[in-house]
Amino acid sequence: MTTTTTTPRQVPGNVPHTDGGWGQTTARTIPVQTRSARLRSFVPADFARPTGREVNWKQTPVARLAPLFDDVAGDEGAVGISVTGPLAAAGLTVGQAPRGEVFEPEDLPSAIAWSRSAEALYIAVPANEELDEPVVVEFIGAAASLRAHAHVVIEARENSSATVILRHEGSAAFAQNVEIIVRPGARLNVVSVHRWDDDAVHAAAHQARVERDGSLRHSVVSFGGGVVRVNPSVDLAGAGSEGEVYGLSFADAGQHLESQVYVHHRGPQTRADVLYKGALQGVGARSVWIGDVLIGPDATGTDSYEANRNLVLTEGARADSIPNLEIETGDIQGAGHASATGRFDDEQLFYLQARGISEDEARRLVVIGFLAEIVQKLRVPDLEAELTAAIEAELAEGIA
Repeated sequence: MTTTTTTPRQVPGNVPHTDGGWGQTTARTIPVQTRSARLRSFVPADFARPTGREVNWKQTPVARLAPLFDDVAGDEGAVGISVTGPLAAAGLTVGQAPRGEVFEPEDLPSAIAWSRSAEALYIAVPANEELDEPVVVEFIGAAASLRAHAHVVIEARENSSATVILRHEGSAAFAQNVEIIVRPGARLNVVSVHRWDDDAVHAAAHQARVERDGSLRHSVVSFGGGVVRVNPSVDLAGAGSEGEVYGLSFADAGQHLESQVYVHHRGPQTRADVLYKGALQGVGARSVWIGDVLIGPDATGTDSYEANRNLVLTEGARADSIPNLEIETGDIQGAGHASATGRFDDEQLFYLQARGISEDEARRLVVIGFLAEIVQKLRVPDLEAELTAAIEAELAEGIA
């Protein structure tokens, strides 16, 4: 397998910054704010160690992710990987994946995971085939003290259709890269589920390219882990390509659940729908959502919308929500973004209580109804049932 090595992307006339960005040469250096202009490199040494002052790290508890900033080999057996369902045998192919065709690290943990993962787990859906069952990839961590790296390539070839579920359990310090390629006319549904133990830390970079008339549904579900940071990036490169980017999180006391989403409309007549929802309960529960959408100069006829909704259930919890939208062409169908964070709707609670429902039961129904929209978008019945039960368990634990 050939490993790609590149130098950092630079814009002529710009100067490097210690925050990992590049900005115009001026009397004062200005950190890069836009996602599209950030440094990308396969070389870990090109990235400074995060301090928490950088634009892409200032919402993250960098001290808790510190094990993932050290460029050292992972521990043997730290994370076990298995594949079940269709393609299970072929799914374990390593060393033959089109690794690096789409993926370029844009932060230090991602670059380290690249350099420390000599081979990639390769899931290839054959052209013109429709898989009637999900391919399930399980990552089982052995211990929080152990460090691991992994690179996964998921390729849906022309006119194929498949669902791939990435499940994460146990505990580890885990840096993970996921590279997703949707070929012309293909339909791919990727669900990343995080039900880690409370002491796990996980930093993942998901980068996808969707080609002509292809569609990708990408979902991140985070319930477990001490710190879980999953950054999905979707490049709608082909004409008529579509991306549906969804997220669901439930943060308890001391948990930090984060996603920095990036959707780049490059091709004409592309469509994107981004919706992340989260619930938080307990002192120190924290969620972070940053949504960046770039509509490029050639993305005429684009229709794009992103939204984040958070429900804060108790005192001491905090949700940060930052939507951003860049438009470089005036010929679009529509584009917009929205963000809302709040407590229970008193009118909803009053309505339910006025019909004889207890306050605790009314609150439970409101939360389940709030999160059910994302659960139903996963389109995997068994997983939907599992997550509905998990939400019930989280609420019961909070009431107890």
